[in-house]
This record gives sequence, C-alpha cells and structure tokens, in this order.
Amino acid sequence: MTHYDVVVVGSGFGGSVTALRLAEKGYRVGVLEAGRRFSDDELPTTSWKVRDYVFNPALGCYGLLRMTLLKDVLVLTGAGVGGGSLVYANTLYEPPRAFFDDPHWAGITDWADELAPYYDQARRMLGVTPYPRRSPSDLVMKAVAQDLGVGDSFRPTPVGVLFGESPGERVADPFFGGAGPERTTCTDCGACMTGCRVGAKNTTVKNYLHLAEAAGAVVHPMTTVTDVRPRPGGGYDVTTRRTEGKVRRGRRTFTADQVVFAAASLGTQRLLHRLRDGGSLPAISPRLGELTRTNSEAILGVRARGDEVDYSRGVAITSSLHVDDHTHVEPVRYGRGSNLLGLLMATLTDVPADGRNRALAGLREMWRRRRDLPRLHDPRGWSEQTIVLLVMQSLDNSLTTYLRRRAWGRTLTTRQGTGAANPVWIPQGHDVARKVAEEVDGIPGGTWADLVNVPATGHLIGGCPIGESATSGVVDPYHRVHGYDGLHVIDGSTVAANLGVNPSLTITAMAERAVAMWPNKGEADPRPAAGSSYRRVEPVAPHRPQVPSDAPAAYRVS
Repeated sequence: MTHYDVVVVGSGFGGSVTALRLAEKGYRVGVLEAGRRFSDDELPTTSWKVRDYVFNPALGCYGLLRMTLLKDVLVLTGAGVGGGSLVYANTLYEPPRAFFDDPHWAGITDWADELAPYYDQARRMLGVTPYPRRSPSDLVMKAVAQDLGVGDSFRPTPVGVLFGESPGERVADPFFGGAGPERTTCTDCGACMTGCRVGAKNTTVKNYLHLAEAAGAVVHPMTTVTDVRPRPGGGYDVTTRRTEGKVRRGRRTFTADQVVFAAASLGTQRLLHRLRDGGSLPAISPRLGELTRTNSEAILGVRARGDEVDYSRGVAITSSLHVDDHTHVEPVRYGRGSNLLGLLMATLTDVPADGRNRALAGLREMWRRRRDLPRLHDPRGWSEQTIVLLVMQSLDNSLTTYLRRRAWGRTLTTRQGTGAANPVWIPQGHDVARKVAEEVDGIPGGTWADLVNVPATGHLIGGCPIGESATSGVVDPYHRVHGYDGLHVIDGSTVAANLGVNPSLTITAMAERAVAMWPNKGEADPRPAAGSSYRRVEPVAPHRPQVPSDAPAAYRVS
C-alpha cells in the first residue's frame, strides 16, 4: 500500500496543473493515469496504427484517442500520460464574456476578473503564440469569411506550439529557464491530433507534468481507479487495477489524505456516478451530471474533388472565423496518411424542416449525390484532400448524464438537460461547409452519427457544476466536493457553460486558480470552512517553485 498526501486521478490539463502546483507546495503527490506513457517516437505515425491511436483496452488498444458513444452524443477524448493534451488541437482561446456571465455561476464572483491572472499564467506555461504562417485552408476560410460578410472575424489561432526560424531544429528549453526539456520546432506536418512525434507541441508532458515529476510527483500509468472511499479516522482508500489484462488482476490500493478527481469531464463523471450509486460516496450532490455541455458543437468536413492542394499542411487548427456572435468555426487537419476518421464521413444532411426522419432524408441526399459517394467514402488521401470544420457555439444548452442499468451492468448515458435541447445540427455550420465546398470544388459532409441526430464533440465539459451548496453544485467555488472533506474536482467537468471556443486554456486557468488557494504543506488553509459563503482568497505562492523567477513562465498570479 502506498500513501500520498494527495492522489490525483488523471493527468490531463487539470491533473497536470494540480500535480505541479501541489508538489511545489511540498505535498507528496501521486498521479494515477489509466493510459500509457508515450515518448515522442512511440506516438502513432498515422491514425491507421490503431493499437497506438485508439484507446479501447477490451480490444487490446492502448492508444491516445478514446471514442465513447452516449445516447445523445459521440465523445472524443484523450488517453495516456498527458491526457487530452496528447490529442488536442493545441488551440488556446479565451472565451467571450458570455461564458463568465453564465447564470449558473455568475452570482458567485466576477469570474472574468478573478480568472484573468490565471489565464495569463496558463498562456505562459502552455507557450501560447499566434500561428505565424498561412496554410492552404486559411486561404479558403478567409475567402469564405469575406463571402459571408464576416471577413473582420477571420484571424490566426493562438496555439501551444513551438515555432522557429528553422523547422525541425533542436533547441534548448525556451519557456522555463532551463528547467524544461529540450525541444524541436514545428515542421507543419499537421499530425498534432495523432500525437506530435516531432516534439513541437506543448503538451503537459513538456510543461506541467515534466516539472511536477522533477518536483517529486510520481505518475502511475496504466492504472485505472475503481473505487474511492473514506478511511476510518480520515483520508481515503483509492482502489485501482491495471488497465491492461484481466479485470481482477493487478489490484492495488493507494491511501491519501486528499483526492483530486481530474479524469476529464467524461471520466470524472463516470467515476463519481459509480462511487455515489455504488455506496462508496453516497453524499455526492444530486446535481452530478447536470450542465454537461458539448460546447454546442458539430464536426463537419469538405473533401475536395481534386488533389492539387495538400490541406494537411500546418498545425491542427490555424485560423478561425465567427459566423455570428455565438457561432465559431475552425478549419481542422490531420497529418498526411491519417485517414482513419475519414470513415466517419457521411453526406451532409440538414434536419428536415417538415419533421421527416433525418436518416431517410440522408438516404435521399446520398442518392442525389451518388456520383460523389465513391470520392467521399474512399479513405485514401482523405487527410490531404479534406478540410474538417469544427463548429462551436456559446449558447445555453446542455445534457444530463446518469447511470442506466443494463444486462451487463450500469453504464453512463444521457438525456436532454437544462436550457435549450443540445443541438443535433447547427445550420450556420452547414452553411459554412457548403461555402467551403464551393470554394474548393468539394463535397460537404457530416458524420454517420449525424443521420440519427447524434452529434460529435471533442470538447465534452461540465457535469460537476460549481455551486455554493450541494443543492446548486457538486463542488464549491474552491473546487471542494460538497459533503466530503478532502475531495476535489479540478478538470473540465467544472467548466459548466458552453464556451464557443476550445476549452483547454480555460480548464488550465481554472485549475491554476483552484490550486493557487491551497496552503503550502503544514501551513494554515486560507480558504473558508466548507459550507461558508464565498469570499475571494489571495493566491498562496509555492515555497519550491520549479521555474526560475526570470523565465517566461515564472509563477506570477498576484
């Protein structure tokens, strides 16, 4: 049995921030990650390397992309040491004011003001910079923006990637005053979302986790948490099993004074539902699962009929435009040869205005466009010939997750939540897809799941909303779980409003804020007692900062 002051469940943005900052404050930290650890050269060369790309232990696949089909949404998430940072599109926007003013949490504090220094810290830690070049898809999107009358909204994306004068050049750590690893500059290969083998992508493995391990945090890969329950006298037993192999093998129990759930929105919700319904943590708030957001998202694509232009060049996302105040569209790419997800593409089909079955409407649309079907469904050359379109909105719609009993056990599922229904299609996105198709002489498409009104998202968030009591949230404004001393949630599940932009920067900033209020080990806790009214707490500087004070990413949040 191994004891830690703090066990962190998950190693993505929230878990990595937590591990570093608490290790800097003198806590003994253990990080439990269900996925494997990758070196750069172990990442898949293309998405066809299924065992290294897809995460599905039941099939013997221990890659970095997990695909989960729920009742109302197809969810794409990351797996492995570094979590979602391994597979995300390294796009780091701050959300619009509407996010901070969302009614579910706006009454607690001025979130835009309170989070501002933490956004700054997160940007410097993640190495955010505007994409400095112009990719082929950018030229298309700029033309489409002008055609739609929103040309002023077109802009290069802020990305967490290391660029240089010479692509592929090995350089000393540029962010952390020599405390970080050596790096390699970006080659514009487009393979960010299958794992950056170049080493230019600023994953948490290259920043927060690297520094956390240098500070003494211990990462346990291939370790799946199955139970968390209070110990007599205080603290928690955290039961795990090896991710690979038979379920009953490789059991291990860690003990901890405190536990931080940071398995991303999907993983944290699934685990907390099982712990509450199974009796290990029965007092978790009934609000668990509410305000689960898809970022009001759709994933579309346009495949060019010709092959004169290589759309796989660039980083994953290089530009964006706003169709209106609530609808944000980004062109996305995969690297040359990464064509597996092209098998998900189907003919673009609107929801029929007369209420007819969408799947039947899709069949009719396929028949109308039957000459395009061989091109649309041929995976060969898909990444080079396709502009994927990520459509996001900042509107108030949500799902609610819960466990449903099946013959094989309880499984996570969804139902429509508070606010408007989660959209099954976004008309503005379809308009952009058709405009892009006109521009490139291409074929617009959605996914097969769209035809049964199940949209796809790479940005599931929420489900553990912040509230001042258990009747209004799962965690308090300090990210402490209501009803349990020493339990915390610090990940995307506390981001309970649609952002309309990629959420990774916000998850990082909120995590920085949450752990900034922890005391250094052995000191008095500045946070008010659980159940007290909210008051703003000044950040507590760590006694053992890993980044020198004169480095670009030095700790400065006051």
